[in-house]
Amino acid sequence: MSDIMQARKALVTRLLEGDGRAPRDQRRAAFDNARLPKPLNMLIDKVAKHAYQVTDEDITAARASGISEDQIFEMVVCAAIGQASRQYDTALEALEAATKEG
Repeated sequence: MSDIMQARKALVTRLLEGDGRAPRDQRRAAFDNARLPKPLNMLIDKVAKHAYQVTDEDITAARASGISEDQIFEMVVCAAIGQASRQYDTALEALEAATKEG
């Protein structure tokens, strides 16, 4: 396994299984961009798909759902890394397919 793959695996493992303020199941849901209640799901989906559109109001709505700023931060990081991981995996698959064709 390459160094970058080992580092990526360690990062994801730490995010999803390590100690944190947000429960592990919520961090996994944010990473997967699935199974989160409103309004948290709206924030996480926006982070994953349109991060530049996140506003203070999105954070305020998530905080109003009863979770702390530390928990919001952890879930936002999980959402961003989850989306980046999906894009990276898709790129690797495309590269593999392209090199097999050539």
